[in-house]
Amino acid sequence: MTLDESLDELERLTATAGAVAVSRVTQRLDAINPGTYIGSGKLQEVKALLHEFDADLVIFDDELSAAQLRNIERELDCKVLDRTALILDIFAMRANTREAALQIELAQYAYRLPRLTRQWTHLSRQAVGGVGLRGPGETQLEIDRREIQRRMSQIRAELEHVRQQRGLRRRRRRRTGISVVSIVGYTNAGKSTLLNALSGSEVLAEDKLFATLDPTTKNVVLPDGKRVLFTDTVGFIQKLPTELVVSFRATLEEVHEADLLVHVADASDTNVVEKVIAVEQVLAEIGAGDKPVLMVLNKIDLVDPDVLSRSSHERFSAAMPPLMRLRERYAEPVLISAEQGVGLGELLAAVADALAATMMAVETVIPYDMGDALNLWHEHGLVDTLDYADDGIHVTGRLPRWVAGRLGLLPDRDEDDIAAEPLMSALD
Repeated sequence: MTLDESLDELERLTATAGAVAVSRVTQRLDAINPGTYIGSGKLQEVKALLHEFDADLVIFDDELSAAQLRNIERELDCKVLDRTALILDIFAMRANTREAALQIELAQYAYRLPRLTRQWTHLSRQAVGGVGLRGPGETQLEIDRREIQRRMSQIRAELEHVRQQRGLRRRRRRRTGISVVSIVGYTNAGKSTLLNALSGSEVLAEDKLFATLDPTTKNVVLPDGKRVLFTDTVGFIQKLPTELVVSFRATLEEVHEADLLVHVADASDTNVVEKVIAVEQVLAEIGAGDKPVLMVLNKIDLVDPDVLSRSSHERFSAAMPPLMRLRERYAEPVLISAEQGVGLGELLAAVADALAATMMAVETVIPYDMGDALNLWHEHGLVDTLDYADDGIHVTGRLPRWVAGRLGLLPDRDEDDIAAEPLMSALD
């Protein structure tokens, strides 16, 4: 992503937060100024622009240190935000549930704690007399820091309870035998619009960054008749604040525990390749980098048909369109327009194939009095051969790992495999 493209995204973030960008300033430096990030001359240029446009806010497209924030605000005499603070502000505005509000609050405290300044040291008091009361009293800064740490511990405890509850719901969901597909992607790629199109739901879908924060799960029926759960997750972004990744641990575990990730990318975006890579980096950071992924290119109604008609196996020059570079990177991505309803059947068929590929090959004998086991296999797996013999039904095919575990067919099981009973007692 070029500098101008990054600033374009920052301007969109600014608009999402409810502000209007009136100018932009850039500077090329060999090294960042440790005191004010930019040079003193450039700082004076920004100050002149503030007066010219009667502006009252300056936003930096990077993360600033506490000292830099303090020095810049002192020099400009206005409010200063960095990219991280702006994103946190947008998340706070978009938090519609108790869980999301807690996650944002924790992230904001984690961001602000190291940036507390000694602006209250004049409130320091001298304690008088008594054992343990001699010497200087606590400064307001120290009191504030301890109060923030106490509140952060409290929030972490509440979110841990949420995480455990999610874990219980996931295990119960596994017992129902429904596979889970998580929709991931860069913010504003069309994830919520896709979930609405697939499920007929009405999840909030706006042309704004981070329109939805809370995961939404809906039932969807695949072409083979199997039901799956599609979960829409929070959108990712370049330079996603570490505080958010940590705070949204419980939410992002939905991605980590999914059977398949549907990575939605905006095919019309000139920065689609960079944004796909940014999403992959976050997935790796949360431990989901090795999950099966189905690449989906959305908004193809906004793309030149000539570009879409080219084979992904063709070779192009270095100046090939970004979409074609992405199609070289990922074999056979699914092309859709969620808003127009184009390609959704192909997408569901591809999801069915991808889920089948994640199943394990199984060969076993099911006793005749265990008909429920065969029904379970038909409902959630794939049967390749059936042979009715004297000792039972000889079956070969593929099963989701949880079903194989429930039927006692796993050579090695962990706590996430729902049952460890042998076949004869698995369905009792």
